[in-house]
Amino acid sequence: MAGGGGGGAAPAPKQDELQPHPVKDQLPNVSYCITSPPPWPEAILLGFQHYLVMLGTTVIIPTALVPQMGGGNDEKARVIQTVLFVAGINTLLQTFFGTRLPAVIGASYSFVIPTISIILAGRYSNEPDPHEKFLRIMRGTQGALIVASTLQIILGFSGLWRNVTRLVETWFVRFLSPLSAVPLVALVGFGLYELGFPGVAKCVEIGLPQLILLVIISQYIPHAVHLGRHVFDRFAVLFSIPIVWLYAYLLTVGGAYRHSPPKTQFHCRTDRSGLISGAPWIRVPYPFQWGAPTFDAGEAFAMMAASFVALVESTGAFIAVSRYASATPVPPSVLSRGIGWQGIGILLDGLFGTGIGSSVSVENAGLLALTRVGSRRVVQISAGFMIFFSILGKFGAVFASIPAPIFAALYCLFFAYVGAVGLSFLQFCNLNSFRTKFILGFAVFMGLSVPQYFNEYTSVAGYGPVHTHARWFNDIINVIFSSKPFVAGLVAFFLDNTLHRHDSATRKDRGYHWWDKFRSFKTDTRSEEFYSLPFNLNKFFPSV
Repeated sequence: MAGGGGGGAAPAPKQDELQPHPVKDQLPNVSYCITSPPPWPEAILLGFQHYLVMLGTTVIIPTALVPQMGGGNDEKARVIQTVLFVAGINTLLQTFFGTRLPAVIGASYSFVIPTISIILAGRYSNEPDPHEKFLRIMRGTQGALIVASTLQIILGFSGLWRNVTRLVETWFVRFLSPLSAVPLVALVGFGLYELGFPGVAKCVEIGLPQLILLVIISQYIPHAVHLGRHVFDRFAVLFSIPIVWLYAYLLTVGGAYRHSPPKTQFHCRTDRSGLISGAPWIRVPYPFQWGAPTFDAGEAFAMMAASFVALVESTGAFIAVSRYASATPVPPSVLSRGIGWQGIGILLDGLFGTGIGSSVSVENAGLLALTRVGSRRVVQISAGFMIFFSILGKFGAVFASIPAPIFAALYCLFFAYVGAVGLSFLQFCNLNSFRTKFILGFAVFMGLSVPQYFNEYTSVAGYGPVHTHARWFNDIINVIFSSKPFVAGLVAFFLDNTLHRHDSATRKDRGYHWWDKFRSFKTDTRSEEFYSLPFNLNKFFPSV
């Protein structure tokens, strides 16, 4: 016996231990799936948790844009109220009539570049009154969003996102295989890494404790403290945020930042947002509150490019949400319906004047994974909180004043969960295939590398690599190729559908056969359970 030890050889592994993990159409171990709501008290707490998580992007984007538009704290508070109000309406529309997935619809970073382009437009630069300048820019943004919304409305409700024509049979979603979905969905999450730890590091004494505490409460304590039910992992956000927020408040009132640079004070102090003082006690946002929208063709085209990018990114996010809700893959007709309603959401953004377009909230998709609760009702309750606190301005402003590094710590976990669910679709693919390795590796690499070039060029030169006399054309190209999920998804989709696609072995390698039965609404009985419209509306709007 080799080694001369007293012990015998290790026992041979059992046959079932050598088998790979079985492929699952639906994600197992989800406590509450899309159609099974938790008890009402638990559902309300989970809904409030979703509301807290979506506040980060809701506050960060207007905080960055409104001062550039010429607005002060009053305008910033009103814009945030409006974004929150419209997000609540859009989330309800999406969960009732869209995909019916538990997806929160909120402000999207995809629309930031064209909005900044409108802010920098020459026709606003000569306006001496900051408030009047804010109003004029907001009206221009509204007009661009109203026009841009038509893209998703037409593509969604006409079925073009599902079928181009019967002659060519099917397009994007019907040709989307698990292999081409992996880079798209993965970079919907991983592609937002710039909003993670770099945001934490802006006030590391607040952000890092939040990150560490969130991981300990959600991952370690549930295994150390056995309560017989999910408490710490399910409500980790509600446990951790008050602790770190109180800690940040004590640092603020204790004078820890009294002599710090203004930038540090802005990120760390709990009294620097200006939202509580600027927010009215009660106010209901209404359409055209900033005045009649103005329209410019070039700005509208640039915003339409952002709308198209948001459409692709939301497709990846919807796929991630369906997985974490333990639903079956989204049928193309349902996805088309969801895109149409997202277009209506962007139309509402333009009518109410949010200053930014909407898409699926990636952080809330990650929260589904952390809580293991994919219930539709929970997200509908969170939409109620959004509308409620947007009307009661002062109360909503209290929560909106949570320091941004706390939200950045949450993003480190939630964006990672969304990226991971993208990688999980590799279970349907043949990872021993060189074709699979090429498409996967090349698409992910280009999805990271191309936008990095565009962003670096812009940060140095002050404008994008495409810099012609046609500003609208520059914005279109720069918006499209600054999106990591869009570039990765485009490369993967093109290669997967042109590279030896008709080989029988290739069909299995790309995992296409696993999703065959979900390419029509009626070929799998579970689609009716998860995605059918309420109030018997399927009779009038049948899915195919």
